[in-house]
Amino acid sequence: MIFVNFKTFQEGSGLNAISLIKTLEQVAEETQVKIIPVVQATDVKEGAISSKLEIWVQKIDPVSYGAHTGYILPEAVYEDGAVGTFLNHSENKFATFEELKEALERSHLVGLKTLVFASDLEELKKVCSISPTYAAYEPPEFIGKVDISVASAQPEVIAKASVLAKEAGVPLVVGAGIHSQGDVRRSIELGAVGVAVATDIVKSDNPARELSDLIAGFN
Repeated sequence: MIFVNFKTFQEGSGLNAISLIKTLEQVAEETQVKIIPVVQATDVKEGAISSKLEIWVQKIDPVSYGAHTGYILPEAVYEDGAVGTFLNHSENKFATFEELKEALERSHLVGLKTLVFASDLEELKKVCSISPTYAAYEPPEFIGKVDISVASAQPEVIAKASVLAKEAGVPLVVGAGIHSQGDVRRSIELGAVGVAVATDIVKSDNPARELSDLIAGFN
């Protein structure tokens, strides 16, 4: 599986987000590889209406109905059609582990799947201990890179991450700089069930071609 994080890139916002989702859906249908668009909260409803793909949101907040101005309510994005949510991405980490745990519990309570990010192996241990749907190993120093990835620079650490996740019974996703079929192939060989990408797809002049290249790594 491939999670495609639209971030707040112009190419992945508003009408551009819907256009990109349709491109991802076409590639998913052609290749039969699961592709999950991960969009801003403001684009969830339109994305869910326009596509058969699972639409995920980039985050939720650990709040319930009440006086929480500006927060992202789990119930709201679920009602809009979100199937899951990222939590604890390095660009939007929770202040404390307890806050992350509360966000995960709120997500699961309303029916959202979760992909929880960890920046290192110690954090990955803690993440796996709270039983997310998926755990992601994504060292921040490789995020957004187009010439090096975690798969090419730290294969031995991915192998260790895979063992940790497997022992906890949590499927592992690998991210940070993933930009080639070789990166995908190495990640899968080392025990990951999928990858998380962003820049390589969303900022590409030809997202369909780039996706097809990544998908070749599953073969």
